[in-house]
Amino acid sequence: MTFTRPVTPSLTVDIIIELAQAPGRILLIERKYPPFGWALPGGFVDVGESVERAAVREAKEETSLDVSLIRLLGCYSAPERDKRGHTVSVVFIATADGEPEAADDAKFLKLWEVEDLPELAFDHQNIVDDYLMYKKTSKIPNFQSF
Repeated sequence: MTFTRPVTPSLTVDIIIELAQAPGRILLIERKYPPFGWALPGGFVDVGESVERAAVREAKEETSLDVSLIRLLGCYSAPERDKRGHTVSVVFIATADGEPEAADDAKFLKLWEVEDLPELAFDHQNIVDDYLMYKKTSKIPNFQSF
């Protein structure tokens, strides 16, 4: 009997990083590679890697920060969320101390006031909207309405 591996979406992580020294702001990266634009730090999960470990690794690679994961915000899986193909992103909220520095896939980074964000790549505005709802209500967004 032969096992055929199913074709599935790629698995990614995104991280909303809150810096202790910058309350009310989140860290965004300007992407070095297509699709260009401002985005949450994140990337693809490696084979053999947990999503938690991938989030910590991607945050370090792109922002030079050692993050502490606070909680899972949610999973985002709309087939059209990434123009490169179907991805499912596991999104974490994390905290960090220190001075961020752009590296790896990040061309530039900046701390942004959550009320004054630039246009975001992918579905990251939806993710930030869910994050803001969580910050106001302490409730994770309701994903019942799919």
